[in-house]
Amino acid sequence: MPAIALAALGLMIAFPTLSGVRLYAASAERYVTVTVQPGDTLWAIASAHSRPSSDVQEVVDAISAANHLGAGTIQPGQRLRIPLLRP
Repeated sequence: MPAIALAALGLMIAFPTLSGVRLYAASAERYVTVTVQPGDTLWAIASAHSRPSSDVQEVVDAISAANHLGAGTIQPGQRLRIPLLRP
């Protein structure tokens, strides 16, 4: 078993791009789900889920990407996955 671990470590060192891909794949995105209410906007939802130092447009883009929103329009009753921001 230790030989397999050493071989895997050797591959990660030899091929750093592969190790980067593995690390990214291993870190799962975390989400919170929000139900859109009448009068909600994507900007308001993004503002409510962003840190004070974040760019709200980046949060809007992340929400749009996570929910495959082409035009960025949302409807009441729609459930949105909101990516949790990493500190």
